[in-house]
Amino acid sequence: MITADIQTVLPEILLSVYAMIALIFAVYTGKDKVAPLLTTLTGIVFLVLAGWIGLNGSGTSSVFDGAFVSDAFSRFAKVTVLVAAAAVLVMSQDYMSRRGLLRFEYPVLVALAVVGMMVMVSAGDLMALYMGLELQSLALYVVASLRRDSVKSTEAGLKYFVLGALSSGLLLYGASLTYGFAGTTLFSGILEAANEEVSLGLLFGLVFLMSGFAFKVSAAPFHMWTPDVYEGAPTPVTAFFATAPKVAAMGLFARVVHDAFGGVTGDWQQIVAFLSVLSMFVGAVAAIGQTNIKRLMAYSSIAHMGFALMGLAAGTAFGVQSMLIYMVIYVTMNVGTFAFILAMEKDGRPVTDIAALKMYSKREPLRALAMLVLLFSLAGVPPMIGFFGKFYVLRAAYDAGLAWLAIAGVVASVIGAFYYLRIVYFMYFGEETDALDGKMTPVLWTMLMGSAAIMIVGVVNLFGIEPIAAAAAGALVN
Repeated sequence: MITADIQTVLPEILLSVYAMIALIFAVYTGKDKVAPLLTTLTGIVFLVLAGWIGLNGSGTSSVFDGAFVSDAFSRFAKVTVLVAAAAVLVMSQDYMSRRGLLRFEYPVLVALAVVGMMVMVSAGDLMALYMGLELQSLALYVVASLRRDSVKSTEAGLKYFVLGALSSGLLLYGASLTYGFAGTTLFSGILEAANEEVSLGLLFGLVFLMSGFAFKVSAAPFHMWTPDVYEGAPTPVTAFFATAPKVAAMGLFARVVHDAFGGVTGDWQQIVAFLSVLSMFVGAVAAIGQTNIKRLMAYSSIAHMGFALMGLAAGTAFGVQSMLIYMVIYVTMNVGTFAFILAMEKDGRPVTDIAALKMYSKREPLRALAMLVLLFSLAGVPPMIGFFGKFYVLRAAYDAGLAWLAIAGVVASVIGAFYYLRIVYFMYFGEETDALDGKMTPVLWTMLMGSAAIMIVGVVNLFGIEPIAAAAAGALVN
């Protein structure tokens, strides 16, 4: 039994051991001198693990008495998280090195955060859930305030920590209520208890749990930390926040509502739908007045999480499938967009004001075109792949009888298109300035052009993700 258990959690164990060895190696050798090597090596480890999980996984296995579940759903989420984390690490190396921020702790903390994310999406028990969530969160608190000499970065880390502690408290209270009324911390046991009789206490537990998850995915009204943390954290860290943790948190959200509360869909469906609507409109409206591109991407993230939650609100296998497809497209768009933002510089200093992009197309026509494609995709303009991501979740909501939610999504999408198109307007029609002179490294250029190409070429068959996401959703919703 123990051998089978360890084999199932081997990717998590190996990544944890690697992180600890990397930490000891760095401390006893050159410390920050080995940071570039560790960053590259960690990215390679992520990709190797992603390949291993993607190619070797099959079937469903529940180990450690049901506390850890390995199925098609968890494998899909883990591969997405690992690839996103690897992409951000590779992108961030040059930026962090030039600013003296590439410390040896950075790749180690990212690796530990990813271990937490992998545990989150495989949790089959409330204690395993909390363990994964806190491992991810504690690493992210430190990474957010990595720029020690910056007031904004320190403030970002402190805000994230204080509000994160509050959300963890809400989540723990919900977990204790759920345990008290279900008599077990196992999702399978909670599912049985909920099917027999949905007590008021169990529903309160569910509401508090969902409040904690909403904070982690930065869904309104629990989004208040997102703009400040996105703005204050170093840009590569912001890129990381915008990708891998979002996938893990959405995966955990889906896991809990279907595995533990799958029998009372009607009770949590309306809460998720409410979070979805609020997130879409808060993200769409609040971003209109933003001039800082990192804050704008924060509100964009809030809006996009609203769309992903729309798929989850459907409460069906197709809804989960559409949410997974949406998250993969969202991560791809964000990797390309942040590759562009990382290259926004003037005299070697980062520039975040969107007004600096005026007539950018005249100086860098290819980069501007790639960014235009990504912005159109983020806005959901056809025929970019972002449109099909939104189409999937809208269809899932409509098929589940939530036509009003789908209509609200369309309205929010139209409002949100304004601030994406405003950046395009600046790049192609604004008054000419000489605000930016940043050179793009080959890695950033590849990420930008690659993700922009995916937005167009992916229209053909979504690179075969559809059947894989369907299998993953089928493993969760049965």
